Amino acid sequence: MLKKTAAEGVQAEGIVIGAIIDMSSRIGKEQRAAMEIAVEDFNGTGNQTLVLHIKDSQRDPVRAALAAMDLINNQQVQAILGPQTWEEVLSVAEISSQTQVPILSLADTTPRWASERWPYLLQASPNKQEQMKAIAAVVQSGNWHQVTVIYEDTDSSYLYNSLRDVGVGVIKGVVLSTFSSTTALSEHLEKLKREQNRVFVVHLSLPLAVRLFEKANEMKMMGKDYVWIATSPVTSLVHSNASIISSSKQGIIGVKSCFPEGGHPFRKLRQRFEGGFSIENPKDESNEPGIYAAEAYDAVWTLAVAVNGSNRVGQELLGKILQVDFNGLSGKVQFIKFINERAPADKFHIINITEKGYKELGFWSKRSGFSKTIHENSICSSCMTDSEQALTPEAPRHNSRGWRIATSANPLRVGVPGKSGYREFVNVTYDHLGNSVSISGFAIKVFNETIKRLPFDLPYEFIAFNNSSYDELVKQIYLKKYDAVVGDVVLLARRYQYAEFTNPYTETGLMLIVPAVSGRREWSFITPFTKSMWVLIAVITVYNGFIIWLIERNHCPTLKGSTLHQIGIVLWLAFNTLFSLHGGKMHSNLSRMSMVVWLFVALVITQTYTANLASLLTVQKLDGAATNTQNIKNYSTLEAYAQAFKNKDIAAVFLEIPLAKLFLAKYCHRFVSVGPTYKLGGFGFAFPRGSPLLPSIDEALLDVYESGTLLELEKRYIAPSKNAQRWKMKIKASAPTASGHSS
Repeated sequence: MLKKTAAEGVQAEGIVIGAIIDMSSRIGKEQRAAMEIAVEDFNGTGNQTLVLHIKDSQRDPVRAALAAMDLINNQQVQAILGPQTWEEVLSVAEISSQTQVPILSLADTTPRWASERWPYLLQASPNKQEQMKAIAAVVQSGNWHQVTVIYEDTDSSYLYNSLRDVGVGVIKGVVLSTFSSTTALSEHLEKLKREQNRVFVVHLSLPLAVRLFEKANEMKMMGKDYVWIATSPVTSLVHSNASIISSSKQGIIGVKSCFPEGGHPFRKLRQRFEGGFSIENPKDESNEPGIYAAEAYDAVWTLAVAVNGSNRVGQELLGKILQVDFNGLSGKVQFIKFINERAPADKFHIINITEKGYKELGFWSKRSGFSKTIHENSICSSCMTDSEQALTPEAPRHNSRGWRIATSANPLRVGVPGKSGYREFVNVTYDHLGNSVSISGFAIKVFNETIKRLPFDLPYEFIAFNNSSYDELVKQIYLKKYDAVVGDVVLLARRYQYAEFTNPYTETGLMLIVPAVSGRREWSFITPFTKSMWVLIAVITVYNGFIIWLIERNHCPTLKGSTLHQIGIVLWLAFNTLFSLHGGKMHSNLSRMSMVVWLFVALVITQTYTANLASLLTVQKLDGAATNTQNIKNYSTLEAYAQAFKNKDIAAVFLEIPLAKLFLAKYCHRFVSVGPTYKLGGFGFAFPRGSPLLPSIDEALLDVYESGTLLELEKRYIAPSKNAQRWKMKIKASAPTASGHSS
C-alpha cells in the first residue's frame, strides 16, 4: 500500500531522485555510471545538493514496481529515472500517477496513448520514430521491396508504418520472446530459410539479437545472399560487445543513434567513465560509454534543471520538466507537450558490422537523406550508392537482391504450357531423337527480353507442363514445383489464390469475332433508297414532266397530238430533264424556273444515291446471327474455331485481344470483329505470392514496352500478312466507323 505522496514526503533540503535499472545488463551498468557522474557534476556547481537512490530491477516488472514503491514511500524521491524496458515501465506508471511522482522512462519506445492514461509518465530518451524512417530509407536505397521483421517488443508500429510509407512490404513478422530457447530460434530461422525473401530487419534487445545472429551463422544464413539490418538496441551497444561482431562474417547493416561523441563534454565524460567503469565491471570487454550513458546523464540534468533551486514536486515539477530545453551529451533535450516525450533525433549513423569490427559508412537525416559527412556542405542523396556510400567488400552488397538468388546450378524453374493451342504464343517442340525440347513463341520472347533488362543476373530454365489446364499450371507455383509461369496465361481472379501476376504484356479484353458477309447482290443498286422513296422520286419526276408539258404545249406544235402521243411526250420530258436543262428550247419563263428547281432536287438525290451505293458496294455487312449466347462451346485452337464457323457449329467467338488479333491476321478475309471490347485481365507472367521479384520484373517489362521491343515482337509473331493488311486498309478507308479496338 502506498503511504505518502511526493508532496507530503519531500525533504526540506536537497533534491532527491530515484533510478530503477537492470544492473546486470550492459545498458544498466552504463546508465548507473553516467548517473553517478551527473550527480557529481551537479553537486559540484554548489547550487543545491542532488541525492540519487538506485534500485536494481533485474529486468523484472514486479521488482520494478516494488522498487518504485520503496523509493516513493521510504526514500521520498521527487522523481524516478528508468526503467529500461516497456514492461517495467508499465508496472511503474500506475504507481507514479497515483503518487504524482514523475517517471522519466529510458525505454526505447513508449506508446503515444501512455501519456493520456498516465500523465506523470515521460519518455526521456528520444522517440525512435525517426530511426525507423532511417531503417526504411536504407531498405528503399537497397531496392529491397519486401522485408521480414524480427522483433520482440509490443510496439513496432513505427517501423511498419515507415516501411509502408516508402513502398516496402513487410511480408512476415516474426515475434520472439526474450526467453526464446535455442531450439525455438532454430525453428524460426529454418522457416525463414525456406522463404524467398532474404532481407531481415532485426529489432531485438542485444542479448537476444546476439543469440539469433550466432544461430543464423551456424545455419549459413549470414552469407552474401542475405541482408541483415539492425536497429539501435543492437547498434547502440556494438562498441561494447565482441560476440555480435564475431558472429557476422558477411556483415550487418545498422542504424545507430548520432550524438556529439567528439564534443568536449562527452570526451570529458568518457575520461571519468572509463576509470570508474573498469573498476566496478572488470569482466566487461569495453569500458567506453555509449548513447545509453549519454541519455542517462542528460536525464539526471533534466531533473536538476527542472527543480532549479526549489523543491518542486508533483504537477509543478511535471510542468517544469516539460519546459526543459538545453543541449545535452545525447543531443538536444526538449520535450513535446501533450504527448510527454522527448523530441526525436534527426540524424543517424549508418554502420556496417563485420567480424573485423564495425565501420561508419555515413549519415542519414530526414531533411537531407544520406551523406558522407554530417557537415552542412556535404553532398546529400536519397540513395546510399549515389552519395558514395558503397558498402565495403565484406559488407552486404547493395546490389544484393535480398532473396534467394537463382544460379546456374539452381536456375529459376519457369513452367510453360506444353499443349498450348496457340503456337504463335508458346510453341513447344520435342526432339525425341536428341531427347531435347525447344520452346519459342511471342510470350517466350517477351519474357526473355524482360529478363535481359533486369539489373542482376537471373538464370532460368523452361519446363513444359503437359496438362492442358492453365489453372493447374498456375497451381504448380503454389505447390512449389515452379518458380514462375510464362505463356498465354490470362489474369483471372480465381488464379490469384495460387500466384501473383505481373502487369499484362498484351492488350486487355475480349473481342467478338463473326463471319464477314459480302454486301454485293443482284438488286443491290436499289438498296440505297427505300421503296417509298423510290415511289416518291418517280411521282415527282412525272409531275415535273407534266408541268413542263402543260406550260409549253401552246408554244410547241410537237407537244400536241393523240392522247397516247402526249403521254409519251410527258414521260420523255420527265426523265429527259434529269440529265439536261434544255433552257434554250423553252418558250416560257415558268418552264425555265420549274426546270432549275427540279434540277437542284435531282442533283441532291443523285449525289445521295451515288454515295450510298458506293458504300454498300465496298463495305461488307456484318452478320447479326450471334444473338443467342446460351449454347457456348469451347475449342482449343484457332483452326478449330475456323472449322466450326465453316460447319455452322458456331455463329460467333469471344477471344482475348491477342488471340483475336492472331485469328484475324490468319483469316482476315472471312471474319471481322464487332461490338465493344469487354475488359479482361490480359496475359501476364505468374510468380509466387509475395515474390520480391515482381517489382523488378514489372519495371523491366515496362522498359520492354517503352523501348518498342514489344511492338516489334507483335509484328513478328502476330501481325497479319501483306494481303490482309491491304484488305484491312481498304475497309478502314471506306468505313471509318467499322467495329474495332484501340491500343
